[in-house]
Amino acid sequence: MTAIKHALQRDIFTPNDERLLSIVNVCKAGKKKRNCFLCATVTTERPVQVNVVKVKKSDKGDFYKRQTAWALRDLAVVDAKDAVKENPEFDLHFDKVYKWVASSTAEKNTFISCIWKLNQRYLRKKIDFINVSSQLLEELPKVAEESVPSGENQSVAGGDEEAVDEYQELNAREEQDIEIMMEGCEYAISNAEAFAEKLSRELQVLDGANIQSIMASEKQVNILMKLLDEALKEVDQIELKLSSYEEMLQSVKEQMDQISESNHLIHLSNTNNVKLLSEIEFLVNHMDLAKGHIKALQEGDLTSSRGIEACTNAADALLQCMNVALRPGHDMLHAVKQQQQRFSDLREQFARRLASHLNSVFVQQGHDQSSTLAQHSVELTLPNHHPFHRDLLRYAKLMEWLKNTDYGKYEGLTKNYMDYLSRLYEREIKDFFEVAKIKMTGTTREGKKFATLPRKESAVKQETESLHGSSGKLTGSTSSLNKLSVQSSGNRRSQSSSLLDMGNMSASDLDVADRTKFDKIFEQVLSELEPLCLAEQDFISKFFKLQQHQSISGTTTNEAEEMDGGTLSRSYTSGIPQTISSEKDMIRQMMTKIFRCIEPELNNLIALGDKIDSFNSLYMLVKMSHHVWTAQNVDPASFLSTTLGNVLVTVKRNFDKCISNQMKQMDEVKISKKSKVGILPFVAEFEEFAALAESIFKNAERRGDLDKAYIKLIRAVFVSVEKVANESQKTPRDVVMMENFHHIFATLSRLKISCLEAEKKEAKQKYTDHLQSYVIYSLGQPLEKLNHFFEGVEARVAQGIREEEVSYQLAFNKQELRKVIKEYPGKEVKKGLDNLYKKVDKHLCEEENLLQVVWHSMQDEFIRQYKHFEGLIARCYPGSGITMEFTIQDILDYCSSIAQSH
Repeated sequence: MTAIKHALQRDIFTPNDERLLSIVNVCKAGKKKRNCFLCATVTTERPVQVNVVKVKKSDKGDFYKRQTAWALRDLAVVDAKDAVKENPEFDLHFDKVYKWVASSTAEKNTFISCIWKLNQRYLRKKIDFINVSSQLLEELPKVAEESVPSGENQSVAGGDEEAVDEYQELNAREEQDIEIMMEGCEYAISNAEAFAEKLSRELQVLDGANIQSIMASEKQVNILMKLLDEALKEVDQIELKLSSYEEMLQSVKEQMDQISESNHLIHLSNTNNVKLLSEIEFLVNHMDLAKGHIKALQEGDLTSSRGIEACTNAADALLQCMNVALRPGHDMLHAVKQQQQRFSDLREQFARRLASHLNSVFVQQGHDQSSTLAQHSVELTLPNHHPFHRDLLRYAKLMEWLKNTDYGKYEGLTKNYMDYLSRLYEREIKDFFEVAKIKMTGTTREGKKFATLPRKESAVKQETESLHGSSGKLTGSTSSLNKLSVQSSGNRRSQSSSLLDMGNMSASDLDVADRTKFDKIFEQVLSELEPLCLAEQDFISKFFKLQQHQSISGTTTNEAEEMDGGTLSRSYTSGIPQTISSEKDMIRQMMTKIFRCIEPELNNLIALGDKIDSFNSLYMLVKMSHHVWTAQNVDPASFLSTTLGNVLVTVKRNFDKCISNQMKQMDEVKISKKSKVGILPFVAEFEEFAALAESIFKNAERRGDLDKAYIKLIRAVFVSVEKVANESQKTPRDVVMMENFHHIFATLSRLKISCLEAEKKEAKQKYTDHLQSYVIYSLGQPLEKLNHFFEGVEARVAQGIREEEVSYQLAFNKQELRKVIKEYPGKEVKKGLDNLYKKVDKHLCEEENLLQVVWHSMQDEFIRQYKHFEGLIARCYPGSGITMEFTIQDILDYCSSIAQSH
């Protein structure tokens, strides 16, 4: 690199009056490696110019050429990329950023250091150096900076040593002195050698004068040496005195050390005594139980409020003493061990006494509550447990203490409470449901007997007792008996209504009264059960301290809990260890065991209601859905919510079964071959069902279930109506379809059921189509010959014969037309219309009252035919003067008089 530097100086920079200070071998970053040199140079003439020159080796020969030069004052930033790690890359920010990669990190650092020194020297620190090690950025000597403020003709401090050896610039003072000397000598410039010899002689003269001056000051030096000797003697005396003082201080130091050691022992003893006193006070204050507390734990009255409060305070104090955090080593003290044993004995004794007392309270509650059941036996209400809860809540804090100190006894009390209360609630709830069943089925206790019979026997028993025991309340109607005649003999509702009809009362009124009564009873049952369960759950949470949702370990249950209708819920499965994830789960398990009879009793009550009247499932679905929705809003995972949800599934099944039974009845319906059909029973039943359902499901949560049932039923009704119409022998098919679809359309229009809008339109269309079909079919008979004649005329015209030429046909000439018209005088037409009216009257039923509608349609159709015949006569027999023997007014008079006469 030195040879290259000299070559560059000689070939490129010397001819340009520049000196090369630093050089680095580089290539452009990210491109093909084509080496070049970056050179830092300064000019030899003033003012000094500092440049960065890019020099490139020629491709054709072994010489270098200057390619690009930048003034150093244009350099803004020098980026060394990394101040810690070695990295050959660096950037120079001139008019744009130039990215370079040096051949070595050392060359890069030397070049950057030279740039920094030039910046300090000539540019007054205008360039920013980033990511550069602090070792490279060395300050220039301050003397050099002060002596040369202008910075001209000075070398770079710490720069290239070779450049400094070759040339050293004079400062301003030196230049001024030389100029004065040269002005005093005339030949200073013309004869430099003589001037140099003169300077040399003057220098020798000055050196001699200096030597003589030094020799003349020898006497003063001797005096100074004497003074120094005297000063040394004084120093020796002072050292002797300091030695004696030091011995004295050493003695004092030894005495002070002894005193300090004695004081340290005394302080250590006092400290130990204070610490011992603190430990004793800690043990006495935290492990000493007052005699009053001990007496309360051993003999305290657990029946009075004051005694319970005293026992609670004593138990809390005992728990604090037992749970005190002992310091290291305390548990090894004999007195501490004795006190802890005493506390354990007190805890065990009081826990035993408390558990025994609470067990006796649970038993007593069962006896006391049983005595109050008699007064509720005739009323549909459940006994109030609030007084019992209020009395037991006084022990809530003691139960919490027992839970924290002796979980085994706490768990035993929990199990005993569930056993006693489950039996008590089972008696209360069963009696309560018996009263509900009695109120649903009748006014005597005999009515409840059939609830335990098999399904078929129960239905017969219920119907028989309803007939004989309550005959004063029952009446019947012939319409119900007519409905019964076309229904399946296996249907419970048909059997029940048939027996009720024998009591001489309107069955529809009875059904409404019974259903309203059932609805109120079922709502009262749910309204009584809900607060009972909520109150008991709230009590369990407060009394057993289970309101905090903390994870605890449950226990195993080694016995299978049997109940009516099945076993207990899955959480009490026999022989399977149960892990209670939270205290909320424990509350639900306790509630499940205590109220294990609620779900089967509700299911039995629901089954009874379904036996009484399958439409009761509508009431039960709405009521149960509302109570489930209310319970889930409070706590979706609670016992009440879960139980009512399970029962709701049963109610929904019964509702679906009710719908299925109605559809089955439609499939099995049979019609009489000897009497007219009229409004089909299942059409009337659908009307009853829809009206009842709309009144029940108004603003109900489960409207979607009803809409689905509507769709199923109405489609089944449509299919069954068409089936019966096809099988009808006595009544024409069109009449059956017309009357029943008119009835369906009227029902849907009145009830305004949104989900059946399409079916309503379909029913109206079917009614209109079959009305038109029946009218056309019936009117073909009164003017039968005239119809046949004009049908022949139309056939000839259709074959291509012109209308005015039809009269030339032998079979359809004017004489034949007059002959046919004479057969239908006004009297004969009126007679035919009268017979038609009687026939229509026989076909139509009275319930739907469509006779006048049909008759008016026939009148319109007859007039339309009359006008059609008149038109054919005018077109085919023009100018013949042939007319019908009756007019349109005659037709209107005939129809009106016939309708009024009947």
